[in-house]
Amino acid sequence: MYAVIFCGGKQHKVKEGDVLSVELLNNKAGDKIDLDKVLLLSDGTNIKVGAPYVEGAKVTAEVLGEHGGEKIKIVKFRRRKHHQKVTGHRQWYTDLKITGITG
Repeated sequence: MYAVIFCGGKQHKVKEGDVLSVELLNNKAGDKIDLDKVLLLSDGTNIKVGAPYVEGAKVTAEVLGEHGGEKIKIVKFRRRKHHQKVTGHRQWYTDLKITGITG
């Protein structure tokens, strides 16, 4: 059984036991959360497609922790003008372990 969920502005295909990284959530490690924005639900033979979400379907997950992604450097450079500006950004993610799919 697998499901396609919508979390953090992105769609993720998940099945039970998967570990995935999503945009930073306001939950602590060890918390159990329900993801109710299920776009598609399949058990191998039957497929349910939502409009936009499947009614009564939810995915339960356990929060494993947070981690930072790789650092991205942003360089602004003007040639022959003696101007250079360097900044950086590091996106934070939450790790989720999928514990169950119902629907």
